[in-house]
Amino acid sequence: MTNPFSRRTFTIGLAAGAAVTALPGSASATTARTAEPFFAETTLWDSVVGPLANYHVHGLCVLPDDTILAATEGRHDVCDAGPHDILLRRSTDKGATWAPSTAVVASVDGQCWSNPTFVVDRVTREVFLFYGLAVRLPENTTCSADSSTMFFVSSKDSGVTWSEPTSLAGVFDHFPYGWAMHGPGPGHGIQLDTGRLLLSVSHRTIITGVPAADRNPGVCSLYSDDHGRTWQAGGVVPLGVGPTLGEARLVQRHDGSVVINGRYGAGGNKQRGVSVSTDRGLTWAVPSLDGGTGAFNAVDASLTRHSRDRVMFSKPDAPMRWNMTVTMSYDEAYSFRYSRVVNPLRSYYSDLAALSDGTIILLYGCEGDIPSAPRKVNAARFNLEWLTQGRDSMRTGPCLSERTFDLGATAPHARRSGGTVTVVREPMARHGARAVYTPDAVGGYIEYPFTVDRDGDQELWLRYFRPVAGGLVTITVDGNALRTSSVDSTADVVDGYDVVLLDRQRLRRGRHTIRFTLAGAGRGGGQLISLDELSVVTARAEPDVREEITIDTGEQGYQVLSGTWKSSTGVAGYYGSNYLTQSTGPVDAAAVRYTPSIPGDDSYEVLVSYSADPNRASAAPYTVHHADGATTVTVNQKVRGVPETRGGEWVSLGTFTFRAGISGYVDLTASPTGVVIADAVRFRRRVQ
Repeated sequence: MTNPFSRRTFTIGLAAGAAVTALPGSASATTARTAEPFFAETTLWDSVVGPLANYHVHGLCVLPDDTILAATEGRHDVCDAGPHDILLRRSTDKGATWAPSTAVVASVDGQCWSNPTFVVDRVTREVFLFYGLAVRLPENTTCSADSSTMFFVSSKDSGVTWSEPTSLAGVFDHFPYGWAMHGPGPGHGIQLDTGRLLLSVSHRTIITGVPAADRNPGVCSLYSDDHGRTWQAGGVVPLGVGPTLGEARLVQRHDGSVVINGRYGAGGNKQRGVSVSTDRGLTWAVPSLDGGTGAFNAVDASLTRHSRDRVMFSKPDAPMRWNMTVTMSYDEAYSFRYSRVVNPLRSYYSDLAALSDGTIILLYGCEGDIPSAPRKVNAARFNLEWLTQGRDSMRTGPCLSERTFDLGATAPHARRSGGTVTVVREPMARHGARAVYTPDAVGGYIEYPFTVDRDGDQELWLRYFRPVAGGLVTITVDGNALRTSSVDSTADVVDGYDVVLLDRQRLRRGRHTIRFTLAGAGRGGGQLISLDELSVVTARAEPDVREEITIDTGEQGYQVLSGTWKSSTGVAGYYGSNYLTQSTGPVDAAAVRYTPSIPGDDSYEVLVSYSADPNRASAAPYTVHHADGATTVTVNQKVRGVPETRGGEWVSLGTFTFRAGISGYVDLTASPTGVVIADAVRFRRRVQ
């Protein structure tokens, strides 16, 4: 099928290095008949009806003839380092039916085979399946292995038969980190434009007798330039700087660079760790957090190219493993525009692939009662019309265009009130550079011109850098406030990039000015402004943007003011990984505070989550500090709130006016009426 997109780029003067990417359907294409949305799902493995205790950690690929291969660890017990088989199911009719499950590698005498990872050579049509043999030391009483040796098998007949295994022992021995554990993928690797086969491999030392801080977790690449006859270790994503990456996926961008997008190694509800290679996996840039795919539970997630100008991502969109969601990007995975929930229930590891006609295949773990491992492994298949709810199709395209303005390299020529500008050149920036503006004082600004090539509604997107010393930034266009007119650029734990929709405005054709002003210190106390790119997008349909701020205990914006609040998970209904408790006492005995960064002047509904129980306070006092003063609302925490798909049980405190910036907060104190639960607070903006 002919791809409906066209692409052109050019640069114009000081207008921040503008480039245009056109992805609209033509006049005739937009009136073409699109396919009907469809969705179907098949359970491939089920621990309730299947012979094994659990099925977890998956790999997926689509071969050149559209044969689908799905692999999983068949676990004889629910343990990461217990006896595992590598199981395979095949489909030759685009996922409508599946052949019975077979063991490509069977456990003998308790062997632990792990991390199935496919790589397809589309030149030779050979498919490689990588996996590890994990081993625990005798004194290890945990469910985590100490070491693992990598192997691979290959098939030249679309997965019907497989070669004898080849060991990759010793391939990683030259790295100076004491690595003993080598885990491919999992999921799938990729083939680059040069024909190179490439996959990611995660590593660490043994765990027995080694403190967690000394285990050197890291990720490197593994590649072959001779169609899989020999394999070599590529570069290591730098250790000790930025976030630690774990299980990861790769995608190659149109400019030839390769992105690695990995699980945040320290766990929790975090953004993903991302690095970039400009030499096709031989070296990697210093990693950073990247907000493009959002913040969610630290879990294996999938990133893969769908078609020429589409990249898709799957994740459990929640702080815990719930709410499997697939999202679609049209800008090479810098941001993700459309999303849809596939399964709101428990959701775990996942992998994605696309058939030649654009049909999407999602392999994912789901359901059950174990927080860390699924009951089932399902294969869902659906089309773009279903995923985007009619906003994109293989016939018409998404009907959008993007004009980008480089705020990094052009920063020295931008107008500013004073202060200094430094240009940091790094592959993580979209155009290879970002600006660091250090104002002389609060109120200092830097501004850029940008152009709009036609009258009409335009979306303004900002990609910016969040340093630990990031400041509170006010943003205006032509002197006017935007819907998102304020951003706290303070880093969340470590430095990283983030992307935000500033507004959807009707702009006239011609020149405009965007200004970034230091409004004050960020929540980390810093005052830097670091900018990457402005994107002006014209689109037929609006993007999926969640306009709410949720602050959980332990996250940015949460603060213990007084008292000792104890962590617990004993009663269900909380948001995230835990909640905090404060015993019965006077209101001045203990207090916590939730301070959001409000994006714009508006009304926001304030909701609170807690785990209800008979011993809870019947009048837990929340005080909302808003633009019109302070309002105390008592909540009966004996009574359950309204459950939400992404976790938590919520009660509304009411709707209040807040000013943009770090201008309001919610305090929760102890109560003489019972145990007070401090969980999450949410600020939900009114619908425009």
